[in-house]
Amino acid sequence: MLKGLYTAYTGMINEQHRMDTMTNNLANATTVGFKKEGATSQAFQDILTVKIKDASMGSPRIAQPLGFDNPGVKIGENYTDYKQGSFRITDNTYDLALAGEGFFAIEHTNRAGETSTMYTRNGSFTLNKEGYLVTEDGDYVLDTQNRRIRLNTLIDSKISDDGTIYQNGTAVTRIQVVDFENYDYLEKYGETYYRPVEGARTTNASALVKSGYLEMSNVNIVSEMVNLIAITRQYESNQKIIQTYDDSLEIAVTQLGRVQG
Repeated sequence: MLKGLYTAYTGMINEQHRMDTMTNNLANATTVGFKKEGATSQAFQDILTVKIKDASMGSPRIAQPLGFDNPGVKIGENYTDYKQGSFRITDNTYDLALAGEGFFAIEHTNRAGETSTMYTRNGSFTLNKEGYLVTEDGDYVLDTQNRRIRLNTLIDSKISDDGTIYQNGTAVTRIQVVDFENYDYLEKYGETYYRPVEGARTTNASALVKSGYLEMSNVNIVSEMVNLIAITRQYESNQKIIQTYDDSLEIAVTQLGRVQG
């Protein structure tokens, strides 16, 4: 009987994890460059169940195998859907969207002052007062030589599809756009940043840089809401199973063993 309690419990924990993932997607439905996540589930490995110290087996009391048992479900891995989102027209020169596979390279500095290269699809850039091309958080956009991009703020810029920035008709620099052979070697950092892990390999990106556009989140609000309703129903089903077991145990403890006067 207690196995049922544990199985229902693992089901509730798993549905809670799925709920957290879906609600995070909904919270970022309007975040530029956000890629939705999904959650997977997997079964616990089967275990051998045995009778231990059972007097009915005679003496000596030996453990007797009963068979294999599966104690429910466990949380699997989360995955990221890298499908391209829709484009929104902004007509701002430094708002950039990538049409195709690839990422912008960003010089990110964390709170500890450590600097590293991150990658993102969020192309909501601007020029700071020193003329550096930066993200909304102030991180520097890098060129193909891994240098910070600095422009003349008094001159209008034009950005071509290959990421080259022109001022007064002269090519000043080129925005770095890279891709990876296998996205499984990318680790999510924050909402729209990704960092490569050991084994990641870069490759030439096929994406075109579109100036005056932003790539929106690829979250479909309707499908996410449908998933949330399904998760809620499954959570409630496991909850009812636990309540039923609890009621049965209460009867067994308080009523079946009562001595009638």
